Amino acid sequence: MNDVLINKTTSYFQNAFGSSPEKVVLSPGRINIIGEHIDYNDGYVLPAAIDKIICFAFKKNNSNSSRIIAIDFDDEFEIDLTEIPQLEEKVWTNYLRGVINQLKINGFEFKGFDCVFSSNIPIGSGLSSSAALECGFLFGINELFNLNIKPIDIALMGQKSEHWVGINCGIMDQFSSVMGVENKVIKIDCKTLEYEYHEADFSDYSLILFDSNVTHSLFTSAYNKRREECETGLTIIKNHFAEVNSYRDCTVSQVLSLKNEMSEDVFKRSHFVVNEISRVTQACEALDNGNIKLLGQLMLETHEGLSSEYEVSCAELDFLVNTLKTEKAVVGSRLMGGGFGGCTINLIQKGHEEEIKDKLSQLYFEEFGIELKIYDVKIGNGTSLYTKN
Repeated sequence: MNDVLINKTTSYFQNAFGSSPEKVVLSPGRINIIGEHIDYNDGYVLPAAIDKIICFAFKKNNSNSSRIIAIDFDDEFEIDLTEIPQLEEKVWTNYLRGVINQLKINGFEFKGFDCVFSSNIPIGSGLSSSAALECGFLFGINELFNLNIKPIDIALMGQKSEHWVGINCGIMDQFSSVMGVENKVIKIDCKTLEYEYHEADFSDYSLILFDSNVTHSLFTSAYNKRREECETGLTIIKNHFAEVNSYRDCTVSQVLSLKNEMSEDVFKRSHFVVNEISRVTQACEALDNGNIKLLGQLMLETHEGLSSEYEVSCAELDFLVNTLKTEKAVVGSRLMGGGFGGCTINLIQKGHEEEIKDKLSQLYFEEFGIELKIYDVKIGNGTSLYTKN
């Protein structure tokens, strides 16, 4: 599937610019096994890069401007690299303008280049196509002009690019897109950016994403509101427990003891965050022990918390998870990503995938009149240069 995408992108570049690209970059989307809404709360997350990618083709053009073509949008733009980038109406271009802005304010020198990109990461499904876009674009410029930017700094600059666009995201998406390793998940300490890899042996199970095919418009405002509520909760906890610097230092009993000091919403958010940080640690132990059923149970607990305490689920996502957890072959299921639509991530015993896909698709359509989208994913490598075998 990725070979088709690579051929499409490089052929398009050849036709558009009359020559072959100098560099071809593959930048993956990501899944998160567990640890949702925790990256901006100084906790731990457990993401992995996947085998769905954006393919970029690059070549220097010996000028001071860049022409960038998005095949999938049938759109393009040109940018003068001598000027400070500004936000524009075309949203997709702003992620790339943000990268150029990051390079400029960090003092990196580079000249004009041409770029074409295309993707098989489903947009709006919580697979972090925006992080793949930022990091792949930055990785390509880094390779093209030998800027010697370290992978971790590519992730951090990608995150700052997204902040510039107006999405106040944590570091998880960019980090996992850049640093992913095939068949491994990354436990990231979102406070220190220390990380470790854990084997993800899903040999008896399939990772399947069921895309609700809905996107509720609450997302951006609700995301920022959740951040504010978490900050409020942490301030209250710190005022009562001097040893607490962040949610990771906090216990469930401490949160419970302050229930009357917090608004109902702030209490629920704080209670979820402390429990979710603990679940990530338990999930790593489960993976290390090959206990996929325990991992699945933790995923189900996460969904319950995201739905009832963090309140970022919706009727469609709850229906998918509640239906799947009655199936013996499904060991784990939860919403993945920011919420209010997008995908559920599911661990399903091999040999049962097709019957569950068919059954769930029919039930979902009967309930909501919406076609379910389904993505089979595997854990893949992070952003890299493509070289022909």
